[in-house]
Amino acid sequence: FFLLIENTFCIFSRRKKFFAGEIVLITGSANGIGRQVALKLAPLGVTLVLWDIDDEGNKETSRLAQQNGASRVFVYHCDCSSREDVYEQADKVRKEVGDVTILINNAGILIGKKFCELTDEDFEKTFGINFFSQVWTLKAFLPAMVACNRGHLVSTASGAGLLGLYRLSDYSASKSAIIGMMEAINSELYHGGKHGIKTTIICPYFISTRLSRGFKSLKPCLFPVYDPEYAASRIVDAIKKEKFYLIMPPAVYLFGLRIFLPRKAMLFFESYVKFPESMEEAFGQK
Repeated sequence: FFLLIENTFCIFSRRKKFFAGEIVLITGSANGIGRQVALKLAPLGVTLVLWDIDDEGNKETSRLAQQNGASRVFVYHCDCSSREDVYEQADKVRKEVGDVTILINNAGILIGKKFCELTDEDFEKTFGINFFSQVWTLKAFLPAMVACNRGHLVSTASGAGLLGLYRLSDYSASKSAIIGMMEAINSELYHGGKHGIKTTIICPYFISTRLSRGFKSLKPCLFPVYDPEYAASRIVDAIKKEKFYLIMPPAVYLFGLRIFLPRKAMLFFESYVKFPESMEEAFGQK
């Protein structure tokens, strides 16, 4: 209900962010949504800082961004799940580029196993890349934003962070942790008088990237699997409008009803949209 109110106000809001001169750091920029967001921002006068462990993919993103009009692009190899690597590369960015003003945490993985099939290492890997990578980057770049009361934190969570879903126990938990952390940080910034720092939490359904490994929605009218380019355009628009939440498609708002409805009702809803069947088809093969 509150998210609907907030988004309604955003529809009528005329205020939009201007990107010229911003230093934008994107994690997981070598492909998928990260690459597409970089390409959407490239002609808007920003300095792009690209972090990924896929060096070849990251170089290709840099090349495409420059073709799209980016004048300054910096590419770094960074394992965002490694605290030491994040802090080391963050120091390089501050010295070679400057203080990051827009942080887009996008790096993530999805394993797609049932809870009892997940190893301890699987859980650690999921949380390391999906959640702790965002902790480390926030700790690295947020203090400078606080010092000047200016910046924007963009965190890619998931609709699965709003509702635990079939074959996504580790993934749902990591994304839910992101939502809780960003809500808390936003509260601290607001009550600390740091109104110049904005936060945006992205909660999509499946996007047709490497992460989804061929996931196909069996109810596309309700839950379409978006193309990365379209998803990126929605994300950039949400940043422009300084929206607190971007939830897409609209049917994902139904996930928030879990606190009002019996759990059996939500399980029936999952069965109706055939989510378990879609997950088995995409991730159930040995």
